[in-house]
Amino acid sequence: MSSTVSLEQLQSGADAGIRRTVNRLKRARGQLTALIAAVESGADCGNVVTQLTAVRGALDKAGFELISAAMRDCLTDPRDELPAGGVQPEAAARRPTLKEIRTLFLRLT
Repeated sequence: MSSTVSLEQLQSGADAGIRRTVNRLKRARGQLTALIAAVESGADCGNVVTQLTAVRGALDKAGFELISAAMRDCLTDPRDELPAGGVQPEAAARRPTLKEIRTLFLRLT
């Protein structure tokens, strides 16, 4: 059993969650740009560490948002998402298992 979960599986209908995650990643990118500039300009150590902590926090929150989306997806009953014809959509057919989600979560901590 693979512990790999694709981004498509994590997205499966969670557009709002994906937008939040992308926003967090963009925020982290901005913070990382500021951090690099601070290091290059010789900013004091306290300032650099504060900015580094902010970048790390933004990345952690983005990761946890992805894991949260996977958990919601995994815990949703696939029968609730069946179209009128009763055929399960491909995205809902392969949901991440709790073991896969746990593995992803532990990799973040």
